Amino acid sequence: MAGRIATRSFGTIKRWARYTQKPSLRALSTNPGTETVSDASNPGMCFELNDEQKEYQQLARKFAREEIVPKAAEYDRTGEYPVDIIKKAWDIGLINTHIPAEFGGPGLGILDACVITEEMAYGCTGIQTAIEANSLGQMPVILAGNEAQKKKYLGRMMEEALMCAYCVTEPGAGSDVAGIKTRAEKKGDNYIINGQKMWITNGGHANWYFVLARTSADPKTSASKAFTGFIVDRDTPGLTPGRKEMNMGQRCSDTRGITFEDVVVPKENVLIEEGAGFKIAMGAFDKTRPAVAAGAVGLAQRALDEATRYALERKTMGKPIAQHQAVAFMLAEMAMGIEASRLMTLKSGYEIDNGRRNTYYASIAKAMAGDVANKCATDAVQIFGGNGFNSEYPVEKLMRDAKIYQIYEGTAQIQRVIISREWMNIFKQSGN
Repeated sequence: MAGRIATRSFGTIKRWARYTQKPSLRALSTNPGTETVSDASNPGMCFELNDEQKEYQQLARKFAREEIVPKAAEYDRTGEYPVDIIKKAWDIGLINTHIPAEFGGPGLGILDACVITEEMAYGCTGIQTAIEANSLGQMPVILAGNEAQKKKYLGRMMEEALMCAYCVTEPGAGSDVAGIKTRAEKKGDNYIINGQKMWITNGGHANWYFVLARTSADPKTSASKAFTGFIVDRDTPGLTPGRKEMNMGQRCSDTRGITFEDVVVPKENVLIEEGAGFKIAMGAFDKTRPAVAAGAVGLAQRALDEATRYALERKTMGKPIAQHQAVAFMLAEMAMGIEASRLMTLKSGYEIDNGRRNTYYASIAKAMAGDVANKCATDAVQIFGGNGFNSEYPVEKLMRDAKIYQIYEGTAQIQRVIISREWMNIFKQSGN
């Protein structure tokens, strides 16, 4: 198994080895989609991570505890973009994990990314979201880009710590992607884009954007044919990021509106062909939703750990509150939700890595993990009591950070729409 180390400079290898104290650390794979395939000669189920996955898990865990946790509260307070942490994460290979080996990346699978993401989110989901947004921005190019596009836009991400963004949501089109108003008009060998995007993660720091725009002038054209996906460079004239939004949680994650005024994009930057954009944009979610779910699991685990630690230290009626049934049962409910969400998340990654459509499982994982993260964070605040309501303690931040998991990359309600639709198809196909 050759891998990640082979794609980096010798100086980076030495820094990585020093950081992990494992000079022989290897990547999980070089071929996306084959990393977690079970040995056909060994039938049955296995819930054990392989050795390489465990090494990545330990690397991410060490990084989160030592680099992210100590700085998370300050980044939350200031809303400053975590450039220093992102650069360190890039340097040791914890960012851009989906980029294929032929373009300089590690080519990790989705399950592998979920293992890493959970550990990073444990430290701070705002920082982890900034990192994970790169995967969402890159995924349309990974899935649909031609050789030249991949070499140009994915290759540069491995040369230096650059960011990119998935530029689809608009002020009036979130869950209703088909309602997008941004237009792209073909003129000669170029397209002219005009419109407004909103809630774009990494919007002010992206080097390039995946942009979905309407290319059909006929309002009756179906969504599957009306939209086109473009790669747009940040320095293109007419492209203007708006002010940084100060959100309820995940405050160091950069979220902005993006304005397009007569932005000229060459036809070479069209993904696949005109009219293919909607399928590309939606197809990316099967790959990225498992990692979003993993982020929610990481936050939930942090909430449980903090609540448990506090419950063992805080005493009432002559004993730790963890020994009171009311609190013990809250901790038990948190643990139940986390374990179930983690397994569902890994299942959704495993399915897509093995070449099977995972829409059903990805939506279940995302919906369940998002709900569990919110319940765990809320219960952690409750266990902390008055201290939980105070910003000197960590759980109020977790509660604020958790809410977005029921909103971005498809709301909790949209996930249920998808799940119900997929289940009906499964039921009908089963012959019942």
